[in-house]
Amino acid sequence: MSKVKYYYDSDTLSYRKITRKKRRTFKYLLAFLFSSALLAFFFVFLGSQFFESPNEKALKRELSNMQLQFDLLNKKMAEAEAVLANVEDRDNNIYRLYFEANPIPEEQRKAGFGGVNRYKALEGFDNSKLIKESNKRIDILQKRIVVQSKSLDEIAVLAEEKEKFLATIPAIQPVNNEDLTRMASGYGMRTDPFNKTRKMHWGMDFTAPRGTPIYAAGDGVVERADSNSSGYGNHIRIDHGYGYVSLYAHMYKYNVGKNQKVKRGDLIGFVGSTGRSEAPHLHYEIFKDGERINPINFYYGSLTAEEYSKLLDRSSIENQSLD
Repeated sequence: MSKVKYYYDSDTLSYRKITRKKRRTFKYLLAFLFSSALLAFFFVFLGSQFFESPNEKALKRELSNMQLQFDLLNKKMAEAEAVLANVEDRDNNIYRLYFEANPIPEEQRKAGFGGVNRYKALEGFDNSKLIKESNKRIDILQKRIVVQSKSLDEIAVLAEEKEKFLATIPAIQPVNNEDLTRMASGYGMRTDPFNKTRKMHWGMDFTAPRGTPIYAAGDGVVERADSNSSGYGNHIRIDHGYGYVSLYAHMYKYNVGKNQKVKRGDLIGFVGSTGRSEAPHLHYEIFKDGERINPINFYYGSLTAEEYSKLLDRSSIENQSLD
C-alpha cells in the first residue's frame, strides 16, 4: 500500500493531503523511462565494446579453429608439393632419360589454369583470398599428380619394352669357355685358309670338338635352320627382333627347327665342320638392320671382365680364319 503524504497549510492551520497532478506524473514517468533507456543503451554500448557475448566467443573460437585448419592444410600441401617436385625431377632426369623418353616440360605439368576465372564463386567472403589461394594450389597439385601418373604409366610400358629388348638382344657367347679349344679368329681382315688371300672375315670362329653344344645368344625365333646358304653349311639364323639377327654356321646338327621360339641359353645345335670349313668350329655372326657388326661387343651377359679382355686381345690378332 502506497504511503499518503501531507503538507501543513499555514492559512488554515491544518494538514492537507498532497495530491499529484496527472500531467506531472506523466512527465516524471517519461523522464524515468528516458533515463532508464539511456542508461541501458550506455551499458549495452560499453558491454559490446569491452565485453564479449557467449555467441561472439563461440564464433571467435570457430574462426580461430578455421584459420588453424587452413594453416595445417597449407602446410600439408607444401609437403605434398615438395614430394611431388622430387618425383617429377627424378622422372625427367632419371627414369625418362634412362628409357630415352623426352622430359615433360614444366608448362605442360601445370597447364590448364588460365583464361576463365574458375574461382569467382569464392569471391565476396571475409577470407576469399585465403580460400581462393588454397583451392588453386589443390587444383594445380591434382593436375601435376595426373600428369605424373600418366608419365609413370608410360615409363612402365617403356620398362617392359626395355626388359624385353635386353632379353632378346644376343648377349652371351654361344659356346662355353670350358668347351673351347681356342678362339681361332675374330672379326676383320683375315687370311683365307683356302686361297691364302686377305679378305674380310665377318664373324668370330670358336674352335671346339665336333658335337660341342651351341647355345642361343638371346631370345628370338629361328628364321632358318638349313644348309642352303653358300659356304655356311648347316647353319641357324635367329631373329631377335629390334633389327638383330644372329647366325651360327658349320654345325654338325640342329636341335631346333624353323619358326621355333628360343630363349637365351637354349641348346640349338652342335659344333661341326660342314660347308666351307677347314676344321670343327663355330662361325658366329651378328646382323643389325641387315648389316654385319662385330660380335665382340655382345658378350657382356656371360663373360667376366678378365675373360672379355682376353677374348678381345685374341680376336684382334690378324691370323688365318677357319672358313
